[in-house]
Amino acid sequence: MSSIPIINNVHAFDARGVAKRFRHAAIFGALQSLNAGETMRFVNDHDPLPLLAQLQQAFGPSIGIEYVRREPGEIVIDFQMRA
Repeated sequence: MSSIPIINNVHAFDARGVAKRFRHAAIFGALQSLNAGETMRFVNDHDPLPLLAQLQQAFGPSIGIEYVRREPGEIVIDFQMRA
C-alpha cells in the first residue's frame, strides 16, 4: 500500500485481516466505540458500497464518510464520528 498520511485521533482498521463473516459486526463495533471527533481509517481491497449504505442508515448525520484513496484493490476511507 502507498503511504497515507496519519493524523491525530485516527484509529486504523484493516478489514482485509478480518474473516468475511465477522467483518460488518467488527466494523460497526469499532465505530460505536469512537468518541465524537475521532476517526477510523478503514482499509479494504474493494469498495464497500453496501456497507456504506448500512452505515449511513445506522448512524445518519453522526458519521462522516470520506475516501482517502479509491483505486482498484486499494480502498481507504475515513469514518469520522460527529457530535
